[in-house]
Amino acid sequence: MTAPAGVPGGRTGPAPRTLARIAGVLYLAVAVLTVFAGLVNRHLAEAGGAGAPLTLFRLGFVSELGGAIAFLATGMALYLLFEHVDRRVAAVMVTFVAVSVAMQSLNLLNHYAVLTVAGGQGPAGAFGPAAADRLTALFADLYHHGYLIAQTYFGLWLLPLAYLVVRSGYLPRVLGVLLVIGCTGHLTDVCTRFLAPALGATISPFAMTPAAIAELAFIGWLLIKAVRVAEPGIPTRYGAPA
Repeated sequence: MTAPAGVPGGRTGPAPRTLARIAGVLYLAVAVLTVFAGLVNRHLAEAGGAGAPLTLFRLGFVSELGGAIAFLATGMALYLLFEHVDRRVAAVMVTFVAVSVAMQSLNLLNHYAVLTVAGGQGPAGAFGPAAADRLTALFADLYHHGYLIAQTYFGLWLLPLAYLVVRSGYLPRVLGVLLVIGCTGHLTDVCTRFLAPALGATISPFAMTPAAIAELAFIGWLLIKAVRVAEPGIPTRYGAPA
């Protein structure tokens, strides 16, 4: 049977360009929701929820949960896009995504605990103000460090993704290089924050900036250019067979 036009290996389903743009939209949603939640929750980690606008923090909670769901969907869309390149590597990529989403979702329990205690809801209403402040600070700290642990996998998933980008010929190889640099930035941020917190806080912007650039460049390319698909066996301008 003849392969459908523009679909490598005769696979069926959405066209590669469609999958690329779906992945780009989902990844953009991840970025927007996560940045919003991060801005809100940064104050949660610093203030421990004491005297905080709880409605805003609830929005941050929902935003982060939505970002986690969108991230899992992003991984699934990219799996469908790249599975013909190397199914095992694509499976590793999705595994890292799934682990990070599971850890992030469980860690949101610490976030919810801050909201519960700070809001004096249920049994938390039995605590006095001093005890409530200490508990909210504790859960806020647990939330912060739990997110850092999950960030390990936010970084690791970029390695198999970079490999698939380079091997596929769908996108410029430089994007694969940027994704490797982004992975290094994530892991550097996590390790230094745990091993030397003061140093980690200082170098975090320098470690995370390349990661942000890499991921935003990848999102932008998916949305604007999508992917280049050529006839099987004919090299694309990016240097690999389509």
